[in-house]
Amino acid sequence: MLRLKKAAAISPLKPWNFLKWEDDYLPIFHCGNPSQWNTNRFVNMFQTGSKEAIAKERARLKDEIGRGYFDDISEMKRHGGKIGMANKIIIPAAAAMKFPAIEVNGLDASTVKLPVISDEKAAGTSSPSNAPKASLVCLSFRASSQPMVASWSLPFLKTFGHYSTDIHLYEISLIDTWLLCWGPIKKLLLKVMRKPKPDEKQQVFQRQVGYYFGDHYYFRKELKIINLLTGYVFLLDKFGRIRWRGYGWATEDELASLKFCTSRLLEEE
Repeated sequence: MLRLKKAAAISPLKPWNFLKWEDDYLPIFHCGNPSQWNTNRFVNMFQTGSKEAIAKERARLKDEIGRGYFDDISEMKRHGGKIGMANKIIIPAAAAMKFPAIEVNGLDASTVKLPVISDEKAAGTSSPSNAPKASLVCLSFRASSQPMVASWSLPFLKTFGHYSTDIHLYEISLIDTWLLCWGPIKKLLLKVMRKPKPDEKQQVFQRQVGYYFGDHYYFRKELKIINLLTGYVFLLDKFGRIRWRGYGWATEDELASLKFCTSRLLEEE
C-alpha cells in the first residue's frame, strides 16, 4: 500500500518539503517545479506495477527535489549563466559521448530527429552520405536563455553560412509546461511561430528552429544539464558525437575556439 508521510517542518522557499518519504514510502506528487508536473508518468507506473519503474521514479523524484527553481536563480546571480567555460580544443573522437536522440517539431510542420546521421557506422569508417560534417545544436529551456544561444548561433552562422550541406545549425527550445504541451495549445503555438518575422523571411537552408514538447528529464541527465535558466551549445560530428560544448553567453575566445573546432571537423574524413 502506498503511503505519504508529512514532514515535520515546511520550508517557505521549497514548497515541496511538505512531502517526505522513506525507503518503503512513495510520494504521489512532486511539487518542486509545477511546470514539470507529469501525472501520466505516475499513472503508467502504477498500471505496470513494476518495482523497477517505481524505483526509477523514486530516484528521479529525489534528484528533482534536491534542486529547485531558486537554486537556478542563485546560480544565475553568481555567474550570469556561465556555469562553465567552453572547450578550448576539440574533444577526441574516442573520448566523445553520443548526443542523446531527440525528435523535435520544425516550423515547417516537419519533425527533425537529432543527431542527424544516416546510419550507426562506427568511427573510423566511411562517413554517412547525407549527414553534415558538423552540426551546432543550441538548447534553451527558458525564454531568458534564448539571447545567450543567439550569442553563439549568429556569429557561427555568419562564419559558416556559405556551407549548404556540410554544416547544420539547430536552435531547439524545450518546453515542459503542461499547458503549452497540451495538444490544441501546442498546435496553435507552432502555427503562430511558423509565421516569418520581417527580418527572417530569407532564411538560410542550414539553419533550423525547432521545439520539443514534453518531459525532458532523462535527455537532460544524459547531457548533465542542471540549470534550466542558461543556454547550452553542442558541436557534433558526422557520427553524432559531441566534440565541443559551451554554456551561457559566448565570449570572443570561446567563439574563436568554436570556429576552430568546426573547421577541424570539416577536415576530418
